[in-house]
Amino acid sequence: MSVTFLTYVVLIVVPFLRYRPLPAGDADKFEWHFLVPCRDEEAVIGDTIRYLRGNFPHAHIWVVDDDSDDATVAVVTGLRGTGPMADGHVHLVRRYRPEARTGKGDALNSAYSALKGWLGSHHDPERVVVVVVDADGRPGANCLSVCAADHLFGNPAIGAVQVDVRMSNRGTSPTRGGPVKRGFGRMMVRLQDLEFRAAIAAIQMSRGLTGTISMGGNGQFTRLSALDSIAGDGNGPWRGALLEDFELGVHLLTVGWKTGFTVDTHVDQEALYSLRRFLAQRTRWGQGTMQCIRYVRRIWDSKHLSTLGAAEMMYYLAQPWLQLLGTLIYPIPFILLGIRAAGDPAQVWAWFSEGAWILFAVYGSFGLLPFVIWGPIYRKRCEPETSFLRGLGYGFAYALYIYTFYITSWRALIRLIRGHNGWTKTRRNNDRAGLVAIDH
Repeated sequence: MSVTFLTYVVLIVVPFLRYRPLPAGDADKFEWHFLVPCRDEEAVIGDTIRYLRGNFPHAHIWVVDDDSDDATVAVVTGLRGTGPMADGHVHLVRRYRPEARTGKGDALNSAYSALKGWLGSHHDPERVVVVVVDADGRPGANCLSVCAADHLFGNPAIGAVQVDVRMSNRGTSPTRGGPVKRGFGRMMVRLQDLEFRAAIAAIQMSRGLTGTISMGGNGQFTRLSALDSIAGDGNGPWRGALLEDFELGVHLLTVGWKTGFTVDTHVDQEALYSLRRFLAQRTRWGQGTMQCIRYVRRIWDSKHLSTLGAAEMMYYLAQPWLQLLGTLIYPIPFILLGIRAAGDPAQVWAWFSEGAWILFAVYGSFGLLPFVIWGPIYRKRCEPETSFLRGLGYGFAYALYIYTFYITSWRALIRLIRGHNGWTKTRRNNDRAGLVAIDH
């Protein structure tokens, strides 16, 4: 398994490192609508609206308030204005309990319905592009022209495009806590940036060969006609899984749409300093992946996916289950060795010193290398001013970081067994108060 995975990493690393930017397109050929789901986002939504209006003056912004308890609505209303002076490019979609707070997918479906009603029947759904961004999301200023390129939305077969994701607070520390806590928080943010900009980006690029590029929850661009094709009879294009972004991609790919990915532009989002919040977030993602196992038959039976593409999607869906299996299987040899060592330590030591240590070295190398390698790759591709040794250190830290997914997979399974399928919003970092100590 380690050799197979190492081969997989090698195959996706080379194209990622050799990639060169492609020509952009004409954003004016399309109509752009940003959907921004919000729940208690008073601290960030104002800046986000100002950013989007300033950088994309011709685009429309649809803020979906999911029955916030804070002043989110007041902030949006204040920026939009009222009466003849109201900003016609800022729209507010309000949801109320008990229908509200039932998941991000439901909030996006409300915005989709409102957008369809606002557009009416006199529009070309092929030219309308819906962009999902988080309440603190910052799409790159060039994102519309990049996504309008001939190989992306310029190709009528492309139904959705996912852009690269970066951490806006990379290289920063939380303001609270001692040196150890602040250093740990800084490293957590750096590893989340490495995960998205190196490992995930390379995997997404490799999926271009299998035709299975997946969508993310932030920086997700989808053609309205593609959303219409999977909306069903009043269900909406987003369904009930906690991993609504991957689920959307499954539906698009299995009905025949192509998906794209680009690192020529990006969206910034806030990474988490807190391990506790990080584990809660990844537990939700893991549980969402487990929920999507119900689409195995749909994926395998789709005539629009190649055998290789279906196998790649199966591999992704199997990840949390393989992690559960790994936590049970991997310790077995060490347990047996410990039992033998307790009974006859001299024989075990002789076996180890006469050459068996090579087995442990090989096992450790193949177990670590597929993860450690991403540190130097991240340094070369994303942070070239960083020293090689620091990049290598990032790689070893990333190998430890990956083991948190074994924890979150068990937490996700427990939630699934208990029927806890609700969506819980991850709190932000100290209301964005913790940006200091730049990491050079």
